[in-house]
Amino acid sequence: MEGLVHSRINPIHATRKQYHSRLVPAFSLFLSKNFTKTPVLFMKGHRSFNSVVASVQHLDASGLGHFDNTLPSKVILQIWRSADAVCFDVDSTVCLDEGIDELAEFCGAGKAVADWTARISPGINELVKKLKAKNTNVYLISGGFRQMINPVASILGIPPENIFANQLLFGSSGEFVGFDVNEPTSRSGGKATAVQKIRKVHGYKALVMIGDGATDLEARKPGGADLFICYGGVQLREAVAVKADWLVFNFADLINSLE
Repeated sequence: MEGLVHSRINPIHATRKQYHSRLVPAFSLFLSKNFTKTPVLFMKGHRSFNSVVASVQHLDASGLGHFDNTLPSKVILQIWRSADAVCFDVDSTVCLDEGIDELAEFCGAGKAVADWTARISPGINELVKKLKAKNTNVYLISGGFRQMINPVASILGIPPENIFANQLLFGSSGEFVGFDVNEPTSRSGGKATAVQKIRKVHGYKALVMIGDGATDLEARKPGGADLFICYGGVQLREAVAVKADWLVFNFADLINSLE
């Protein structure tokens, strides 16, 4: 989703925009002439909850022989245990599925929203609680939209000020007018920028980024994360996984290693 809003987006009423990204499945956003108050979303390639769980189980059981970073070194464990801030990607990390369903809330489809917010990854709630018990600050950094992420953050007890994500903008009549370009994640390299900003503002001594994609790996730039943990429990991206400091397929591994 990063880089989605490089250019100016004019107000639209009956047009079609199509986006493709790592974080969001191909979808079309239609605004009907007859329903200008809210955008109507039609998704392509959406997976059911059961199919997502099946894919997680498959990845968890897959052979890991060609990865040499599934067991952390003492140095990596020390950084992880001493981290005073941990930043999580959302789609395919904190949540099992992509978050577009939550946009259905604008159309009054509350059940779709409830279903999506229930699809958090196994163990993430326990991990966040464990980190907070250690006085470790937790952040959500995503190329997705705040409208989708806020309900998940609420479930996990993460305050709004600890969320870095894109913001959908609507006009006075409810028409979709674009995205908030002031959000770091609205631009290419935005996750790295967000992590650098978090560290600079709060002066954290040890900061960890956890995610599944290339933009999460980028957060390990100078002034950003000290450690990148690749979570491959939903989507295993080998090009990212091999460059991670630590590759995990189950959040229980991270929970147990905090002991």
